[in-house]
Amino acid sequence: MTDERHPGGIDFYTFVLSLGSSALVHLGDTPHPETGEPAPANLPLAKQTIDILVMLREKTKGNLTAEEEQFLEHLLTDLRLRYVERAAPKPG
Repeated sequence: MTDERHPGGIDFYTFVLSLGSSALVHLGDTPHPETGEPAPANLPLAKQTIDILVMLREKTKGNLTAEEEQFLEHLLTDLRLRYVERAAPKPG
C-alpha cells in the first residue's frame, strides 16, 4: 500500500524524473512544489542538477535499457536547451 507516509518503490525513471523536476524548478519553469508559487530561476543550481544527470548517464552507460537511455537523453536535451535559453543575455 502506498500513501504519503509510505511512498512506493523508486525505479530509474522516477529517480531521473525527480532530478529533472528539480532542474525545472531551478530554471524557474515550474512552480515550487511546496508553495505552488513561481520559483525564481537559480541557474547555478539548475546547472548542477543537469551535471548530476550527465554524470549519472556516464556512470550507467552500458547498464541501461534502450528506453532508459533514450529517456535520459531526451530529458538532458530538453534541460540543456532550457538552460541555454535562460542563461543567454537578454537584449536591451
